[in-house]
Amino acid sequence: MNILMMTNTYLPHVGGVARSVAAFSRYYREHGHKVLIIAPQFPQTPENEVDVIRIPAIERFNGSDFSVVLPIPHFLGDEIDTFEPDIVHSHHPFLVGSTARLIANTYHLPLVFTHHTMYEQYSHYVPGDAETLQRFAVKLATSYANMCDQVFAPSESIAEILTRRRVLAPIEVIPTGVDLKEFSQGSGAGFREITGIPEDAFVVGHLGRLAPEKNLEYLSQAVVKFMENEPRAHFLLVGKGSSETALQVIFEEAGLTARLHHIGFIKQPFLSSAYQAMDVFVFSSQSETQGMVLTEAMAVSVPVIALDAPGVREVVIDHKNGRLLSAQTSSDEFANILDWFIALPDEKRQILRQAARTTAESCSLEVCADKALIKYQALLGKDYVHRHHEHQLWADAMRLIEAEYDILAGIVKAAVEAATDNDKI
Repeated sequence: MNILMMTNTYLPHVGGVARSVAAFSRYYREHGHKVLIIAPQFPQTPENEVDVIRIPAIERFNGSDFSVVLPIPHFLGDEIDTFEPDIVHSHHPFLVGSTARLIANTYHLPLVFTHHTMYEQYSHYVPGDAETLQRFAVKLATSYANMCDQVFAPSESIAEILTRRRVLAPIEVIPTGVDLKEFSQGSGAGFREITGIPEDAFVVGHLGRLAPEKNLEYLSQAVVKFMENEPRAHFLLVGKGSSETALQVIFEEAGLTARLHHIGFIKQPFLSSAYQAMDVFVFSSQSETQGMVLTEAMAVSVPVIALDAPGVREVVIDHKNGRLLSAQTSSDEFANILDWFIALPDEKRQILRQAARTTAESCSLEVCADKALIKYQALLGKDYVHRHHEHQLWADAMRLIEAEYDILAGIVKAAVEAATDNDKI
């Protein structure tokens, strides 16, 4: 198959969507399929990429970690003609997603959409009436899904939400699987050594974007309360984002900066080494659609303590591979669970570690990617979806968002700046 992947975020961005697109694409290519990725141009984009088309974009739109794509270059049609796609897979319901739908309709191809993100939970990045934007975001994503031939939900929880929102297109649960071979690399002991973490330390770890929607100030407060009573405890924080300063202040005020080890974004094999350096992985986000970093931690046999949320409850099984806590759990109560964990006898902690690895094996990249390929194959040769009613709902939502928050004006302004200064593209 020739698979056209279209995404608003891609490498070197290291968020969940970018990593998902990269992982699936690598697997498909390794198994004889062709993949062409259309994605934004970022600073530090690797040179001489193979089968990737970059288009201009505004990076870090309104302080977020996401991009806004500028008008699509005229040469894109020639590239698509040459590639001869069999299927179009969109990873967003707007911007590049709009172009994905246009391509699918123009070439009479099936359109697949992965609902990676609960877009309404990111309204704080856009000034104005947050509640209004949230309603528009839900309508936009739902209408887009109903214009597609197949929707992939990253977890059962998200599939249930989409069904309640009246997504009528076929929905299949396909998480981003973890590459077990990739996470067999690395050295936790070596990572501790180069980051100054004592060999005998008890390491609480977290990895991901450091952004407000990740609920990290709550998590840091819980970890600080635990560390204040446990001198062996250290916190390994991997990632970058707008919440960095706020998190550092929490540890400074507690006098625990020396036991906070903050590392920026890292790649393999250092990524798996960072996970291996942890004794327990902690997670408090309520905005996820799947537990991608959770299964990565479990791939190296690290148990997880997390708050209950969509995408989390499918991965973390309370008292089996970690602890799944109520979303209303206070930071004091979270700290108490860390006390419980460190006090466990070695044999009980080992049982949790083994169960964590078993969970990761059931969510492997091979299992998930093969499932996606079966769904792709089933769509070939069928009439593509063209629902005029859903298109109108989607178009109305786009216009309302643009009018309410002046997004379009920001795009035009940035486009002009980009045209006059190549360094900004």
